[in-house]
Amino acid sequence: MSPLDWAVLTGALLFIIGYGTWRTRRAGHSLDGYLLGGRQTRWWGVGLSIIATQASAVTFLSTPGQAYADGMRFIQFYFGLPLAMVLIAVVAVPIYHRLRVYTAYEYLQSRFDRRTRTLAASLFLVQRGFSNGLSLYAPALVLSAILGWNTTATVLLLGTVMIAYTVSGGTRAVTVTQQGQVAVIFAGMATAGYLLVHYLPPQVGFSDALHVAGRLGKLNLVDFHFSWTDRYNFWTGMSGGLFLALSYFGTDQSQVQRYLSGQSVTQSRLGLLMNGLVKVPMQLGILLIGVLLFVFYLFQPAPLSFNRPVYERVMHGPRAADARRLEAEHRAVQQAQQEAAAAFVQARHAHDAPAQAAAQQRLQLTQAAAAGLRTDWQQLVQQAAPAADVKDTDYVFISFVLRYLPRGLVGLLVAVVLSAALGSAAGGLNSLGSTTLIDLYRPFTRRQDQTEAELVRVSRWATVGWGVLGIGFALFAARMENLIQAVNILGSLFYGTILGIFAVAFFQKHVHGRAVFWAAAATQLATVLCFWLTDIAYLWFNILGCAAVMLLAELLQRLWPEPAKRALAPA
Repeated sequence: MSPLDWAVLTGALLFIIGYGTWRTRRAGHSLDGYLLGGRQTRWWGVGLSIIATQASAVTFLSTPGQAYADGMRFIQFYFGLPLAMVLIAVVAVPIYHRLRVYTAYEYLQSRFDRRTRTLAASLFLVQRGFSNGLSLYAPALVLSAILGWNTTATVLLLGTVMIAYTVSGGTRAVTVTQQGQVAVIFAGMATAGYLLVHYLPPQVGFSDALHVAGRLGKLNLVDFHFSWTDRYNFWTGMSGGLFLALSYFGTDQSQVQRYLSGQSVTQSRLGLLMNGLVKVPMQLGILLIGVLLFVFYLFQPAPLSFNRPVYERVMHGPRAADARRLEAEHRAVQQAQQEAAAAFVQARHAHDAPAQAAAQQRLQLTQAAAAGLRTDWQQLVQQAAPAADVKDTDYVFISFVLRYLPRGLVGLLVAVVLSAALGSAAGGLNSLGSTTLIDLYRPFTRRQDQTEAELVRVSRWATVGWGVLGIGFALFAARMENLIQAVNILGSLFYGTILGIFAVAFFQKHVHGRAVFWAAAATQLATVLCFWLTDIAYLWFNILGCAAVMLLAELLQRLWPEPAKRALAPA
């Protein structure tokens, strides 16, 4: 990057973090102020904080690559989210606010018992602890590969900055800082989308780009074909995706803490609904950037591998001759692809249907040839550098940014990635510290006379501990397919069980704590086994896990009849 890019990047991050820390420098004196910002956040602050916590760097690094390789069908993952926001706003928000809880899991003790509360909190801590590591690992891995940064140093830098401002100001610092991060994110992505269209050949407009992408199957927004093993179709999005969103936004403390800080039930509800209205168009825009990248590289030479360090290693390794042969074949296919794409646009402008169909057929053939060469390249990488990462879709967007964007804007887009990483990880880290204090430390400590200042200190140390563990996991994390999928797979292994516990609490008022505890424990074990032993698409684990907890709890209640605690119904 140029000196101007470094100045933009450094200035943006220092301003956002410095301003947030300064604004909230007095927020950590009371437990309520430190954990929930004094419950004074307005609806738009709640909404922006929810968006920033969910939209990690993985979203902006990996989602465009997902669309580049697989089209826009990933958007179906979010189809159930708006409905989930409505259901949570109606059912969960009034209960949480009426009880004035610090965490969602406090409610489970009043409804069931301490054992069930501890189980749900522990499942959250395990899942979120690993996810936070991925939130740091993803940008560090890609940026270190593209910019030449040391991965370990990048993880340590991001993790230290995140821990520092999260510990200093608690939830209020996270919320205020996330507002600036969201502004940088939207500005950067809008700039990238505009420049992608601008950099297309003069004869290729936005409409032409969409037509080309559509003819090559990249605008596959909705697929009504049902399959248990297909991860992204309408049915998985409206069922598994719905249940994942219900669990994530309704029971995951990293999100619940965002709207518990709202001034009132109404402010929290409006923040959730804002997320429901913004999230799907936002993801659609990010996926569209990936599709535009695909079209852009039809008219411009695309590298054989977007992971430049791996490319250089293979090109200068023992299999260099084979690599150069593949590179030569790739250039020939690229040339044919550019000619076919130009012919398609020209025929479209001339309204020549036969010529358009012929050009489309040539495009499809060149795409198939390019895909075959990429497969050959991945096999060559596995042979020449077994420890290297053969998948490169996470590098597609950042490679475009570094190669084609003008000076200054490169720094802005890298700031987008780092802002997203810090915003998401800080929200998760803040919730880990809160849950550890409220659900593990306070219920089990023998000291009942601790002051709020002492409890805040415990929460700060817990936050530091989880931050260090997140850094440690990020340093040793293994790649798990595409990073955006890795985060969602990890969540789906736990969210179904957690959601099932809350569903029993809300709707099965006669079920007691022992029944739901053992139902949840059995379901969690079964979910992990199914993940390892079957090919069921991971989104289904959310609905299957929830249903299993509810059914098993009902059965165990009949086998072990005893009065349940008085259920707290929605207001």
